[in-house]
Amino acid sequence: MRASTGEKTTNEASKNRLITLIALLGALTIAMLAATNTGRHAERSSYIVQGHDLAALRSLVAEKGGEITHELGVINAVAANLTDAQVADLRATAGVRRIYDNGSVEVAGKPGGGGVSGDNTNSSGVLETYYPTQAGAKYLHDSGIDGSGVTIAVLDTGLWKHEGIRYNPAKQNRLQAYYDAITNTLQTPTSGDDPGGHGTHVASIAVSSLMTPEGNFNGVAPGAGLVSVQAFDADGQGTYANVIRAIDWVVANKDTYGIRVLNLSFSAEPRSYYWDDPINQAAMAAWQADIVVVAAAGNRGPDPMTIGVPGNVPYVITVGAVSDNYTPDDLSDDKLASFSSTGPTVEGFVKPEILAPGGHMLGLMNTLSTLAKTYPQFYVEGKYFEMSGTSQAAGVVSGVAALILQADPTLSADEVKCRIMSSARVALAGKGGNKSLAYSVYQQGAGLVDVKGALVNSARDCANKRLDIDADVAGTMHFGGPANQQETDGSYVLRGELNSKESGYTWDGSYSGTDGYLWTKGYLWTDGYLWTNAYLWTNGVGVDGYLWTDGYLWTNGYLWTNAYLWTNGYLWTNALTEMTSMSSWVEPE
Repeated sequence: MRASTGEKTTNEASKNRLITLIALLGALTIAMLAATNTGRHAERSSYIVQGHDLAALRSLVAEKGGEITHELGVINAVAANLTDAQVADLRATAGVRRIYDNGSVEVAGKPGGGGVSGDNTNSSGVLETYYPTQAGAKYLHDSGIDGSGVTIAVLDTGLWKHEGIRYNPAKQNRLQAYYDAITNTLQTPTSGDDPGGHGTHVASIAVSSLMTPEGNFNGVAPGAGLVSVQAFDADGQGTYANVIRAIDWVVANKDTYGIRVLNLSFSAEPRSYYWDDPINQAAMAAWQADIVVVAAAGNRGPDPMTIGVPGNVPYVITVGAVSDNYTPDDLSDDKLASFSSTGPTVEGFVKPEILAPGGHMLGLMNTLSTLAKTYPQFYVEGKYFEMSGTSQAAGVVSGVAALILQADPTLSADEVKCRIMSSARVALAGKGGNKSLAYSVYQQGAGLVDVKGALVNSARDCANKRLDIDADVAGTMHFGGPANQQETDGSYVLRGELNSKESGYTWDGSYSGTDGYLWTKGYLWTDGYLWTNAYLWTNGVGVDGYLWTDGYLWTNGYLWTNAYLWTNGYLWTNALTEMTSMSSWVEPE
């Protein structure tokens, strides 16, 4: 029986409505899937999320949909890939302290050029490097002090396994471990390499066991153990998260490998107070674990207030560079390298603490490394590379610290710093009783390193005075130093006696490259001012300024007429996307 015309029309209408409904549902489903897919695959960026408890923070970030890439227990943080919406959500969540962009860090160095110091040539192919003698280490080597029993961790681009680096003077393997923070893998000590070259150069300065026919070692601490911690790739590129993960690993494994010294030959421009930078937080945690942290001052000198991260951490040993002026046997014409970064820090600390050889330094480097291939004209004798920088100066001081710790393993990190500072040789100008500082305290700190002097003195309690590392790491107290700037002429001043408003020292910010200084011991820094003291940050940076613990108040807080202050702290989000330099290219000196 056929349907009537009316029934047929009704059925067709119903069918059409059903088709339309199905189409609408299909479109809606596709739209919902697209929206879900967009949310799932929205553009993500890498961030460092810091909390109070690592386990709770890890669960929280995962719960919000974040992709965790690094666990950074040393600062109670994780690195994670997050969308903008997830970042906003986490910022508003209890348990999250701070969120930082996981920005890039760049390692580099400046080739030497201009000729090496003195006459380095000999038939053995082992060149004279001079800086162990200049630092006073040669005397200790002859006395059996070579860094044995102390391990230095070099956080850098990796390590070339040349025999001078792989073996100590007894031809025993010195390599304790090789950790790759980029891939988060612990490899066999003899595996891995240094595709960049910078890490090998710094490590060679600290520990090379190659010996000249005259019996002089190439490295400052040739008997020391070595741990390679790679956080940078062949082009010297790295991230904050990888650097922090590297420091985290060093702290966690310091007892396993006997790590007493950590070399950080990089310097990034500060973007916050020292305690708010996440790399600085990791460096402070390493010092809290009684590891002697040696940091490069940076290569942005000679202008004032150019000390970089992590050299602006008050606890660590920050190292500036001197040049021997191509006369290694004549100390009198050694001069501060014009590229060496200068203090004070924004928090008023005197930096650097110490100077060390850092001009046209010879160190080992694989000919296949990026630096050697890019600048073959600075490659010497098939294995040496000539390079300048505070990175190299830091390598010298890391070796010095190892020598001191071999001689007295009971010394704390603070005591090692005190010994190094108290034995330094100050650059003075003038004659007779008219001598004065050739370089300001902000340029040379305590002076030129002298490890021989450090071993014969018994100084204590002269470094990191009035600082509290536990409170600083916990975030309950932060500190500042005695430096400020005159409003009238822009000169930098140090307050004199602690109960006085008189400045104990004034510097106009100038740099002098004139030769003919006397590097001497016996200069009493405590006469007139105590620049090693720290003061409690009791009231932040506001209208009340910077309150000293003894009641003294700088007018309107710190006055930096040509620098920067951060209002209520620096907001790190979108701040770490700029490239920073671990050892920027400088002209050879």
